Amino acid sequence: MRVRLSRFDRSFDAAAAEAVLEAALRSGLNLPHSCKSGNCGACRARLLEGSIAYPHGRPPGLAPAEEAEGLVLLCQARARSDLVVETFETAPAGQIRIKRLPCRVERAQRLSHDVMGLYLKLPVAEPLDFKPGQYLDIMLPQGRRRSFSIASPPHDSRPLELHVRRAPGGEFSSRIFEERGIEGALLTLEGPLGHFIYRESSAPMLLIGGGTGLAPLKSIVRHVVERGLSRQIALYWGVRGERDLYAQRDLEALMRHDGARLRYFPVLSEPAASWSGLKGYVHQAVLACAEPLAAYDIYASGPPAMIEAIRREFPLHGADPRRLYFDSFDYAPDSPARQPSIADSRS
Repeated sequence: MRVRLSRFDRSFDAAAAEAVLEAALRSGLNLPHSCKSGNCGACRARLLEGSIAYPHGRPPGLAPAEEAEGLVLLCQARARSDLVVETFETAPAGQIRIKRLPCRVERAQRLSHDVMGLYLKLPVAEPLDFKPGQYLDIMLPQGRRRSFSIASPPHDSRPLELHVRRAPGGEFSSRIFEERGIEGALLTLEGPLGHFIYRESSAPMLLIGGGTGLAPLKSIVRHVVERGLSRQIALYWGVRGERDLYAQRDLEALMRHDGARLRYFPVLSEPAASWSGLKGYVHQAVLACAEPLAAYDIYASGPPAMIEAIRREFPLHGADPRRLYFDSFDYAPDSPARQPSIADSRS
């Protein structure tokens, strides 16, 4: 089937068993997306012509009213005919070219009991142009892949910094945590991917991260602070316990660098009795602090339950839905490339 993007007059082919989004990415078109599992709604588009089907029914990130209005989620939709769709990105698809590049593990640094910092050295003559907040895929044998947000900012991306959470039974994370001498190993990456990106504005920013959802937010914060951009930032980072605050020193250093503009609040959902900081779920902590949500550009990155709660509750407390930006970190085992039934994950 042929799929045409109405706004930018770009076309690509999609197989009947292939998600429309996966077909677009395979063709080098980086359409808006995040979780790839139908939860976050970032790949929402309007179906203008043709018919689609969902192999597992209407995805949770698409409301019945939206479906009735002709909206579809491209990460789950399968083409049943030639299609014409209207996507909602602000720049032509493919403006940032997706590359497949070799890289070498410069170092692996244990950041906590279950998070490893992985630092990748790119070819000297081949830059990876990306925007703060985007992610990349690490290619595995038999065409499988694992997705990781880039924690380093574009101006300081040599090496590229990734945050790898140990996943029980995960082929890639087990290798990172257990294999001695991972430094120097050759890998292949594909990117940049995703439309969870920093957007220029004069509005203050509210950043909300859950677990390793901090990674793209760290890229955004460093971009703003180290480039001296005139933005006020409030960063809330939610984890279970103090031992999970794996980037605490880095964030405190950024505060010392520019405490006038950056405020940082760690939030623990399972704190020890000695913890005197914010407690509970991170999105609830934000609401309890009575931040004036209407004033903020809001970036949220973390597990689907957190993203769904923010999407549902924050507009009720004054947040502008048009200025809510999401990156949903679904977990799935190391999965075959572009398999429509298994979501890519970031850990």
